[in-house]
Order: sequence, then structure tokens, then C-alpha cells
Amino acid sequence: MSATRTLPALLAICLTVLVVPSRAQSPSWNLTATVAESCSCTVSCTCNFGGEPSRMPCEGNRMISIEQGRYGDVDLAGVQLLVTFNMRTWSKIYVSDKVSDRQMKAVEAMLPLAFAGFQKGMLSFTKAPITMEATESRVRFSGPESSVDMEVMRGFNGQAVKVLNLPSPVFQDYTQFRSVAHTHTSAAHSWNHKGTNGFTSKWTAGSK
Repeated sequence: MSATRTLPALLAICLTVLVVPSRAQSPSWNLTATVAESCSCTVSCTCNFGGEPSRMPCEGNRMISIEQGRYGDVDLAGVQLLVTFNMRTWSKIYVSDKVSDRQMKAVEAMLPLAFAGFQKGMLSFTKAPITMEATESRVRFSGPESSVDMEVMRGFNGQAVKVLNLPSPVFQDYTQFRSVAHTHTSAAHSWNHKGTNGFTSKWTAGSK
């Protein structure tokens, strides 16, 4: 077949390629959040330093309070999430019942982007009442099946123990706490810890 006879066919192929729609990209997102957590590891949890849990299964509760953030055009400021987890096995994610439907959908869309570690093995993703009280020396938070009460650890001159530049962006401006009571009770799982690891930290993340 001559080159002149194949030209129309080549043009048709090129046009077909041009009109194929591109895969839609996720909206841009960003967040700045305060994180509070207690787990069953000893103080200080080696996971936060890039190591392995000191106790398995590692059982924990993490409160994420978004101070500033957006997913596309959805404002996420004020959104709170409580994550109850058994590390690398299962998690339950509770979003504050004060969020709007748009915020709830935005958080769900962000799960594989910002919370992928907890999305894997997720048993539930629901709205629920969440409470949190925080002072310089004490942090308390709770959800439907879990509660955490932890006190700050004091070091030199009675100052709060702080750790800087930990490997993960989740654990910046890290302040060390120790659990006073850390409980979870559900039909399938339960625990009750005291004297185990706790912390507060700052977390900044977003799409590139």
C-alpha cells in the first residue's frame, strides 16, 4: 500500500487519540492539623521514630483536629476525626457529627490521599459525637466506643518533654504524654491501658 493511501488512516488514528478524554485528577487539597494520640506502646513509642511497635497488637486512638484545610472548594477548618485502630489490622474512623455533608464527602475522598494507613482495613466510616478537652498538661478525648485521658510528661526544670524533627510530617512539634486511661469497648474488641504512650503533634500535608 502506498504512503498516500495510508495518510487518511493515519489522520483518523491521530484524531481518535486527541479526542480520548484524560483521566480526571483529584482536586487539590491541604490541611494543617493538631494530632493527639494514645496507644498501647511503652513511652516513647518507637513507631514515631521510624521503628516497630514495642507491643503487638498496637492498639490506639488518634484524634485529628483540622485547623486549616481545603479539599477542592470545600473548607475543612474545624473538622475532627477520631481513628480507633489496631495497627496494620483494622481501623474505625469517626467524623464529628458537626460536619456538613460536603465536608463528610470531602474527608471520604481524602482517605487514600491523606489517611491511607488507616483506610487499609477500615471497618467503618461514620459520623459520630466526638469530644475533646485540652490544656497544657492534660488531654482528654472520646468517641462512641473509646476514651483517652493522658497527662504531659515533665522533664528538665519541669518543662514538657518535646521532640523535634521526627521522620514523619505527622509528628512535628511533638510533645510527650503518658496515658492515665485509654479504653476501647465494642462487640469485637476491647482494651484498657494505663501508663502507655501518648503525644500531641502538628501535621501539615497537601497535594503536590
